[in-house]
Amino acid sequence: MTKRNYNSPVRALAAAETRERIIAAGARLLRKDASIVNFSLDVVAKAAGVTRLTVYNQFGSRRGLLEAVFDEIAREGGLFDLAEALAMPDPRAALDRVVAIFCTFWSHDPAIGGLNQAIATDPEFGDSLFERNERRRELLTALLSRIVSKHAGKRAMQDAVDLIFVLTSYPTFAALSPRRSTEEVCWLLQTACHAVVDGLK
Repeated sequence: MTKRNYNSPVRALAAAETRERIIAAGARLLRKDASIVNFSLDVVAKAAGVTRLTVYNQFGSRRGLLEAVFDEIAREGGLFDLAEALAMPDPRAALDRVVAIFCTFWSHDPAIGGLNQAIATDPEFGDSLFERNERRRELLTALLSRIVSKHAGKRAMQDAVDLIFVLTSYPTFAALSPRRSTEEVCWLLQTACHAVVDGLK
């Protein structure tokens, strides 16, 4: 008797579609009043029209689900373009592009502001966003190592990374954006980043 193939393409496609539906439901819940309080496997499962076990089997935990939802929000907001920016041959142009990508991302989704404020009320959520922000710091460190003179000291390099890390953060964007367009904020931040880099020469 021939064994049934449980890894058939149809089954895999159905699982992928279910996963996408769950992630979409999770993203909708996060965007709804930018609330993290009610974000749970049970609530997301109900919103997606699946069982809690299905969500658990796909993501393993609330944190795993959060990471998948954040990845989708990042993709929709253009953060996946960062890899292409880092590959640019001119590191200064790459820095400008990185700043522009983050400005577009911060302005893309009105829920992002509320989600950043929710860090203080949900440790697990805060840990996840903290780790993602640290990836931005690592990205900037790699990029500035291509720009800054090898004669610059380790402390000066760290100061430059920290300053540009702050300049490309959501709170900085939010503080500058009420009276400026996204393009104006982007230009202002790019100019400030240039000043930081030039100060290390």
